[in-house]
Amino acid sequence: MIIGTCFVTKVTLSDVFPILQIQKVFTFNLSNIIQKVTGSNRIEDSKKADEKGNIEEWFTKEELKLIEESVDSNFKKKEITKSHQDAKKSTENFIREETRELLTENKSYKKDFVEEEGDYTESRHHKLLKSLEEILQLTALSTSPEIDNEQIETKDCNGLSNETKKEEPVNGISDENSVDEDIVLTKTISESHKSKIEEAVGTKDDQNRFDQSESDDSIQGENLKDIETLIISVKQSNSENTSNLIIEPISSEQVEFKQDKMRTDTNVRVLTLNHNEHQDSVLYRIEKNWILQFRLGPSLFGRKATLFCNYPVDPAVNLDFVRNCYYQLQWCTDEGCENSDDTASYAQIFAELSGSFHYYFTYDDSSEPQGSGFFIVDPVIKYGRNEELPADCIQCQTVLAKSLGQFSTWENKLRVAKESGYNMLHFTPIQELGASNSAYSLKEQLKLNPIFDDGQPTTFDEVEKLLSKLRTEWKIASICDIVLNHTANESKWLVDHPEVTYNCANCPYMRPAYLLDAALALFSSNIGKGYYETKGIPREVCTEDHLNAIRYVLHSEILPSLKLHEMYTCDVNKCVADFLSLARNRSPKTQSKPGKVKDEKELILIQDLKFRRLSSKVDMDLALALYNTFRHDCFDEETRLKKCGEDFKNKLEELNQIATNKLQSHLDAAIDNSMAGIRYFRVQQDGPRIKEVSLKNPIVFRYFTDYGNPKNVKEYEDAMYGEKSKFLMAHNGWVMNSDPLKNFAESDSNVYVRRELIAWGDSVKLRYGEKPEDCPFLWHHMRQYVEQTAVMFDGVRLDNCHSTPIPVAEYLLDCARKVKPDLYVVAELFTNSDQKDNIFVNRLGISSLIREAMSAWDSHEEGRLVYRYGGRPVGAFYQPSIRPLVPSIAHAIFFDVTHDNPSPVQKRSVFDMLPSTALVNMACCASGSNRGYDELVPHHIHVVDEKRQYTEWTDDQSLLAKNPRYVSRNSGIISAKRAIHDLHFQLGMNGYDQVYVDQMDADIVAVTRHNPETEESVVLVTFTAFNHPDINAAYYQRSIRPLEVEGHLDEIIFEATLTHTITKDGDSKYTNVENFDKDSDYVNGLTEYEVEMKQHIQLSDSSMLEWIDSGRQHFTKLNFKNFKPGSIVALKFSLPKTIHESVRKIRDLLISLSRNDNRELSQIMNKMSLADLNRTLYRCDSEERDEGNDFGAYNIPNFGTLFYCGLQGFMSLLENIRPNNDLGHPMCANLREGNWMIDYIWQRLQVDEGTRDLGFWLEKNTMPLKTVPRYLIPSLFDAILTRTFILLHEHTFNLMSDFVRNGSTFVKSLALGSVQFGAVIRSAPLPQLAAHIHPPKPPVRRGDKDMVQACVTLSAGLPHFTVGYTRNWGRDTFIALRGLFILTGRYDEARYIILAFGGCLRHGLIPNLLDGGVNARYNCRDAVWWWLYCIQCFVKEAPNGINILNDNVARLYPTDSSQVGEEVPEQKLQDVMQEALNVHFQGLVYRERNAGRQIDEHMTDKGFNVQIGVHPETGFVFGGNDANCGTWMDKMGSSTKAGNRGKPATPRDGSAVEIVALSKSTVTWLYELYENGQYAYDGVERVGKNNVRTRWTFAQWSNKIQENFEKHFWVNTEPVKDELRPDLINKRGIYKDCFGASQEWSDFQLRCNFPVAMVAAPELFQPRHAWIALQNAEKHLLGPLGIKTLDPDDWAYCGDYDNSNDSDDMKVAQGWNYHQGPEWVWPVGYFLRAKIHFAKMNGNLDSTISQVKVALSKHFTEIQTTAWKGLPELTNSNGSFCRDSCRTQAWSMSSILEVLHDLKQIDGQKTYIPN
Repeated sequence: MIIGTCFVTKVTLSDVFPILQIQKVFTFNLSNIIQKVTGSNRIEDSKKADEKGNIEEWFTKEELKLIEESVDSNFKKKEITKSHQDAKKSTENFIREETRELLTENKSYKKDFVEEEGDYTESRHHKLLKSLEEILQLTALSTSPEIDNEQIETKDCNGLSNETKKEEPVNGISDENSVDEDIVLTKTISESHKSKIEEAVGTKDDQNRFDQSESDDSIQGENLKDIETLIISVKQSNSENTSNLIIEPISSEQVEFKQDKMRTDTNVRVLTLNHNEHQDSVLYRIEKNWILQFRLGPSLFGRKATLFCNYPVDPAVNLDFVRNCYYQLQWCTDEGCENSDDTASYAQIFAELSGSFHYYFTYDDSSEPQGSGFFIVDPVIKYGRNEELPADCIQCQTVLAKSLGQFSTWENKLRVAKESGYNMLHFTPIQELGASNSAYSLKEQLKLNPIFDDGQPTTFDEVEKLLSKLRTEWKIASICDIVLNHTANESKWLVDHPEVTYNCANCPYMRPAYLLDAALALFSSNIGKGYYETKGIPREVCTEDHLNAIRYVLHSEILPSLKLHEMYTCDVNKCVADFLSLARNRSPKTQSKPGKVKDEKELILIQDLKFRRLSSKVDMDLALALYNTFRHDCFDEETRLKKCGEDFKNKLEELNQIATNKLQSHLDAAIDNSMAGIRYFRVQQDGPRIKEVSLKNPIVFRYFTDYGNPKNVKEYEDAMYGEKSKFLMAHNGWVMNSDPLKNFAESDSNVYVRRELIAWGDSVKLRYGEKPEDCPFLWHHMRQYVEQTAVMFDGVRLDNCHSTPIPVAEYLLDCARKVKPDLYVVAELFTNSDQKDNIFVNRLGISSLIREAMSAWDSHEEGRLVYRYGGRPVGAFYQPSIRPLVPSIAHAIFFDVTHDNPSPVQKRSVFDMLPSTALVNMACCASGSNRGYDELVPHHIHVVDEKRQYTEWTDDQSLLAKNPRYVSRNSGIISAKRAIHDLHFQLGMNGYDQVYVDQMDADIVAVTRHNPETEESVVLVTFTAFNHPDINAAYYQRSIRPLEVEGHLDEIIFEATLTHTITKDGDSKYTNVENFDKDSDYVNGLTEYEVEMKQHIQLSDSSMLEWIDSGRQHFTKLNFKNFKPGSIVALKFSLPKTIHESVRKIRDLLISLSRNDNRELSQIMNKMSLADLNRTLYRCDSEERDEGNDFGAYNIPNFGTLFYCGLQGFMSLLENIRPNNDLGHPMCANLREGNWMIDYIWQRLQVDEGTRDLGFWLEKNTMPLKTVPRYLIPSLFDAILTRTFILLHEHTFNLMSDFVRNGSTFVKSLALGSVQFGAVIRSAPLPQLAAHIHPPKPPVRRGDKDMVQACVTLSAGLPHFTVGYTRNWGRDTFIALRGLFILTGRYDEARYIILAFGGCLRHGLIPNLLDGGVNARYNCRDAVWWWLYCIQCFVKEAPNGINILNDNVARLYPTDSSQVGEEVPEQKLQDVMQEALNVHFQGLVYRERNAGRQIDEHMTDKGFNVQIGVHPETGFVFGGNDANCGTWMDKMGSSTKAGNRGKPATPRDGSAVEIVALSKSTVTWLYELYENGQYAYDGVERVGKNNVRTRWTFAQWSNKIQENFEKHFWVNTEPVKDELRPDLINKRGIYKDCFGASQEWSDFQLRCNFPVAMVAAPELFQPRHAWIALQNAEKHLLGPLGIKTLDPDDWAYCGDYDNSNDSDDMKVAQGWNYHQGPEWVWPVGYFLRAKIHFAKMNGNLDSTISQVKVALSKHFTEIQTTAWKGLPELTNSNGSFCRDSCRTQAWSMSSILEVLHDLKQIDGQKTYIPN
């Protein structure tokens, strides 16, 4: 048979389904198969089958045989096609033909259905046929790419070449070029209709339900069934051979499919990737069916990142998880986003599989991971009728399997757990145990413990059947230990496979430790025989004197006799003899000092790998080089050799001594550790105090097994080196405070020789190696064991996890998860480090870590653990469903006591058992306990020593008194535990996930579990008893602080206390245990204590609480009575009806806001302009105060004043408080303490007509906040504010251009600068615009008397330039205008600003400081050129922008001598522009009006003289002098002390490079307009002396600049002939900053201004020169965020700006270095734009775009993290913070936004795939 080029000889179902899996198409005749299977006698009752949604099992055995024959026949009939293209076409035709036939056969069903049932379109049958029709259309539309037949390889059924199958890729990654094109093509067909099939057919669960309903005999119903099953089979079938997996990138179709899932389930967690961030010890957890979204962090912007993950590419088709197989995830772009910056890129995974998954990424050309990490998908545990058991609802009880006894009694013993309310059982291993009977020493991993046998052997199937019953009927899940680290000494398979252990044959480095162990064993035996009594060591060791005697004998006799140092040292005499023998035949080296060579090599001992005595070696060649030397003190050869030999011998003895000393330190430690063990077991008060020394109780425990029966050290040593040394195996054990990531049995460890191991003498440690090939038998054997366990149980507990080699556990758990995908994995780690815990959790996919309440030393610590192990704080903030994935701690299963620990009766008191277990179960996590705790067993039920069986359950109370075999509800604390468990379960199921722990006093702990949805709370109060209560505590009530809770007491869920029942009249309930008899057959508990409990009672029925007046409305205050040690009480509180109504209103509001269907708010927002949004969202303190409404920025006590008065001020804090639930923040405290903040927000909005309606809306909708409990206000306030804020942002973007509206997060963040800086400010208005301005007219607002113009103006920067004359700067405005207003679509506001500044033209200039136009100052030479440049941008980019040239301008100063208040004529804008050009061409020298201190207190007289002009030879605009500073670098010195007062730091007179370029851009543009008839003037004219007129056309002016620019500004990379002033050149390969400055050296300074010129007029620059200059600027000037304003190599460079500097250093005093090195942000935008432009011209575009994105990453980080939500004016050197900088600056935001706009334009011009 041939399908495409897939060869199969005999076709069966098992053949077909893998083919379908790979080919992704239907490839056999469905109609024929259905006809053969169903026959024609199943026609009746088809309606009923469709209605019920299910029919009988679809194929019998006979029918299956028919199917196989039919399929085989169909395939063999197909023509064998050699061509890949023809095969593909024939397959698609076949699909179309057979699908049409199938559809035709099913038409009759529709008619019958409509007649009987009505709407056929809602039937499953209809949906299925529609799905098939769509498949038909898809296959008809699909086409294959043209493929060269010679390049086609023959494929087998796995899609792999028959000639050479792909090997497992290196590091699990395959070459993406190896993806089979046919597979990708056919996958496209399948994936595109997958969602359609699922919609019609339903999920697998739907199908299962369909299969279980009533059957139907209809042919059509059977057809429907068969079709559905076949389609599902196509989706679910999978080839079992995973070794030949094709690893491929996720296709775009798969991405679309996942995006569809995202739309239906919006629980998304975003994991941000950053450079070199390896997060292997950081824990990230998500739940199944969540979406994990990867996004690039700023450090990866611009890098072509490639992301790999070993999560199966498409779990829907059952691809198995293979740990070392990684899939490349494809980057997508945010829906609707049109920007190419990397903030919009993401890759995602739909988490459908549970387990641990690893990701890593590379970038650019690197193949090494540049970042990595893990994420855990939590499993879903199912029980009952397919019900989910949430992890936080688990209530687990540990049972020792060996104590369950005969299998026939298990059910009744386990019923105790059921009746106690447990829903999970943890079994210790159920396999056959070793001779020690330790529950964890397994003899046979693949056999059940024979103790379970009851007449006949118990089988695994029987156990599995019982566990299934527990799961389905009792609703109890089960987990079982897996023991991977060791096996019992008696394991029979060790004889055949000793290689699986660490023994003296395969690990000879163990031999010294073995010999030491043997000597200690002999020593112990001899003590027991009384051999050492004469030396002060009796047979019973019990005092410190005995210990001292033992220590002395060990040091003086035992260790010296072993001579262990010989195993580490060499035979000196033999080595010397060998040395001399060799030296006689070699010429001596010339060397002055023995023992040294040129490369400093030193002689060392080389350890003998077999650890034989005196067998260590040295490198003899090196020894000869070092010691066989020519000697001046010897006169014959023998003397020389003797001297050399003596030196060599001395060195050997030195080396031996070093080795001996090192060993001795280990042996000293061994004695210390041995003595510590002896002291604990025999002398210490808290130890078992065993006295007798015997075989059973040796003074030290063995570390190794023995072989045979050696009687002395020599026999032990002989065995150690002999053939049977492979049976001398190391025991496993526990090493205190060891590194859990290090194997303590490997050769680099000294644990065994130092006796640091707490050994388990019944088991040997297993030696796996790193991979299955290292020890095949062991890996296979343990895999069988683990898989068998996983089949039966819902989960596993990893015993001794911290000592289990991680690769071993990974492999075996992977195998287990193939058997049980939702495997629940529990472990107990003793790493003492959350970081190391996380490594294990990540690598192994551990679901829950065991935590112990018994580790708490007092009630305060126990309360802390309750809070730590789960839940959020009460009143926690609402988190969005799409939010960052934050690190978490491992999920806890919190035990009141584990089976490894003694009973609390021993460690605390019996009266603490009830309070402690109640506290444990109030933790918002899984809870656990050990069998015996609830029965008050007063001793440790030991995993080794315990031989008795557990008790059984009975409801017959009469059996309890006479038979310790039984327990009932009244035994121990079982009844109370059931109530506690019921509460724990309900709290977990019903969303009580907020926790508050109140340490009421030293013994009393109150825990609150709060439900944030219903606002109900459960409070548990416990009276702990870590020590046995004073006997008199029963007779009085201790003073306890009353319990006060906001809310109404609904009920007392339970109250309980433990009482001693066997007391005489008047005796205390706290009488000690008097009557416990340990039963010999059953594990029995204390019977003299009982629980007194009441459940679901009202306060009046309580024995422990009474009501007292709280004095506060809605508060319940309760006093404690008869609440004594060992007591607990749980109470349920709810909100009063009025408060609940307020909460409901808030919730309804939040729902409407989140759905964006709050019509009232929408209507209000639709009336709001961007100016209104400025007031709503921003406004700093000075702007707010300028309005005169007595509002300023809000001040939070103990925190400070917010940066903004608007919502952003609050949101900047909340965005950090919310994700961390920082309810202790002063902002939260302020909200809880009063309503001031709430009222402030709406009150300030109501005073302005543009925001008044929003203020009223906020007032109304925040009113309910004032009646809810104060602890809820921070979260509810945040929820309302955040959702409103988001909607206001969306409205803001909707009012802007498509560039913003469809922009990335970065674009939108920068565009908000338009709103941030654009405001209507009373004290800083625009001049009155012309009365006859073209529509739309400027906005107006109500003034003090009349309506006044209300135009937006641009603040230069916040918070320094906000109001009055300091707000509006001409230069700053027009540098920022394009980015903030034109690109964002605020064309009308941009037009008003252009026209308003034009109206202030005077002296051919526009104002530097506007000050409403009436007090404008004209002291800058560049503002007019930025104004003209902005007009050009407006004309080119605004709709109908050309019309602005004919718009009317109200001229405040029609002549230079005009005064304020005179008539204001109107002119066309182009006339005003022309005037500015003519004045420059004419040239002008003028003195500022009101020159003197009244306008500038620092400037000298000369500085007030202003000159402008155009150089007649070059066309360059020039101006200024050395006493003023007319460009943006405008710092005037102000320090008399330092001598810089009145001196400009950067005059930049002459022709500044950026002004030259701006003028070139302007005149070139005007020439084009004139040529097109859109500008009235063709050039400029000036009148010279004698009335001589000179005219230049714009073309002439432009050409003159073009011809002279490179000549006068380029500084060549090499000296050239006739070069001007080479003595002033400090840097080459740059463009000058100025030309013709009065301080000539300043022309040659390297500054950041020429990139600005490159953007304004790129045609001026020779492309290669421009690229060189940009590279030099990047090398010398570019900083992290800004760009240096001066070359660091310049003598004047000072990179740190401090305006308050009062030193006598002229260069920095009073901030004179403002532009002499500090790193300004706005020029960076121009630098990056210039680089992009010239990169295209130099063939470096792709790499440059990446570099630009890297540079922009810093700006993205800054704007996202600063509370100002902007980019600063400048930074100090190397990006350090500058306190005097504006925290957010208009032109900084604008210029970076322009870079992103340029990137978008490039995207539109070429195919560029980001990353």
